Amino acid sequence: MNEKGFTLIEMLVVMLVISILLLITIPNVTKHNQSIQKKGCEGLKNMIQAQITAYQMDHDGQTPSIGDLESEGYIKKNSTCPNGKAIVVSNGRAQTE
Repeated sequence: MNEKGFTLIEMLVVMLVISILLLITIPNVTKHNQSIQKKGCEGLKNMIQAQITAYQMDHDGQTPSIGDLESEGYIKKNSTCPNGKAIVVSNGRAQTE
């Protein structure tokens, strides 16, 4: 008989190859996701630090709180890092809690 289609062995080989590719790919994706979140948090801290400097220039060197920056429109309300950590202002510097 000349039937067209895949045999059970061929299907198992394909499933094995797909499984191996997934085992290689998934750890790399999670590793890169953590790296992206960390860099996103660093970028947000740098942006808030720049807004602290802008606030100080506009207010004769006065050090703002996060509430001051939010209420005057320097930053959006509830600015948090992609990993969920909050940004606070301590001694004129933006830091994560």
